[in-house]
Amino acid sequence: MSVRDPAVRNVTLLAICQALAMTGMTMNMTVTALTGHELSPDPAWATLPLSLQFMATMLTTMPASLYMRRVGRRLGFATGVLVGVVGAIVAALSVLNGNFVTFCLGSMLIGSFQGFAILYRYAAADTASEAFRPRAISLVLAGGVFAALAGPELAKWSHDLLAPITFAGTFVVIAVVQASSLLFLLFVRIPTPTAAERATSGRPLSVIVRQPVFIVAILGAMVGYGSMTFLMTATPLAMIGCGFAFQDAAFVIQWHAVGMFLPSFFTGSLIQRFGVVQVMFVGALAYLACIVINVSGIELLQFFSALVLLGIGWNFLFIGGTTLLTQSYRPEERAKVQGLGDFLVFTSSTVAAFSSGALNHAIGWQALNLGVVPLVAIVTGALLWYRLRRQSAVA
Repeated sequence: MSVRDPAVRNVTLLAICQALAMTGMTMNMTVTALTGHELSPDPAWATLPLSLQFMATMLTTMPASLYMRRVGRRLGFATGVLVGVVGAIVAALSVLNGNFVTFCLGSMLIGSFQGFAILYRYAAADTASEAFRPRAISLVLAGGVFAALAGPELAKWSHDLLAPITFAGTFVVIAVVQASSLLFLLFVRIPTPTAAERATSGRPLSVIVRQPVFIVAILGAMVGYGSMTFLMTATPLAMIGCGFAFQDAAFVIQWHAVGMFLPSFFTGSLIQRFGVVQVMFVGALAYLACIVINVSGIELLQFFSALVLLGIGWNFLFIGGTTLLTQSYRPEERAKVQGLGDFLVFTSSTVAAFSSGALNHAIGWQALNLGVVPLVAIVTGALLWYRLRRQSAVA
């Protein structure tokens, strides 16, 4: 792959933008539930702002994808960044004023930005060859390694930046981080769809979604993202409830993010060598190992190791599901299928985020983890079904 190849150039720039987006989101994930706990009138509402973020992401993905089909990726991503910057500023002002309602509004704007940013991986795939596509998707997400290292450290550094008001400074820093990605977006070169390409949208979605490849891709991505959100959202609350300090929770979230993104440097190569289904199987096994560790005790080492495995499982299922999804549509169908796919993925994340805090408060940490087991079993069964179906077709 030549360095002059536009796919390589775009992957590099989009990986940087992904890194900046995920740095802000990692900071946000580290402090939002704890900020919600401080501002909310009831402990059960602590994760409401984070839940609303996922809901906003869910509602934004399809419009964002269709908007980019009309105006192009670069302008579309820039629009999303500006929405995220406004959201972070609103969140910071809300914390300074102690206003839970407007903090929820700021959180929703941040979530809307995520609805744009989650499409970075597809933007890389659009200009990549079929052989390079799994690596392009994977390498863009590898930008999250920087986020994993920098995000929690910035959260720890900035949470008292505007003392005595805790966490307000973190959202100011998030706004600065997100705004800086505009510089790199200037150099992204992805052709805007022509009028002819916009004139047709291909097969109806009702036909596309009945394909086995679409079903398995979406199940893997939904369970991967939803289960990760469910457990990750509750982890800081569970740790604080067990007597750990904020710095301990930030440390665990940091290494969870490393587990999410560090494998991206080789996940695409693993998919090329062993096949996407096998990689997704390993992801499901990582989820089961995470659950076993979480229910075995509440020491720092257990929280740490379980969340690292949760991140690895997410990486394999999410990248695997994304790769499978790109096999389900034609070029003229990509905007609506990508938008629908991410809408469904973030529907699962929204449900997970809304229920996580309340369930952790109501039934406890161990029962919360055991509730994920049936979901992992479903995606494992779907992968087995798909592999047997493909083997039968070859035979």
